[in-house]
Amino acid sequence: MRIISRRILREFWKKHPDATIYLETWFRDVERATWTSPKDIKAVYSNASFVANNRVIFNIKGNHYRLVIVVIYQYGVVHIRFVGTHEEYDQIDVTSI
Repeated sequence: MRIISRRILREFWKKHPDATIYLETWFRDVERATWTSPKDIKAVYSNASFVANNRVIFNIKGNHYRLVIVVIYQYGVVHIRFVGTHEEYDQIDVTSI
């Protein structure tokens, strides 16, 4: 998959260094993946949640943080929309971010 907005991850792990290894691992795994449907994501990330508008939510570092992406399956693109704490996650509208 082609991933857009890695900068969001870098900025986050500067503030939360304990998340770095988890986000780097996620990034490398997704770069190597070929997702054609939500089923492909669920096969690897069983705890991933799917919401409207092709948004996928991942729990990072044992559910300490949340990562929200948009997947455009037909183009093989993942767009990182949000990474943050649960408190920050609770402040966003995940379907439109």
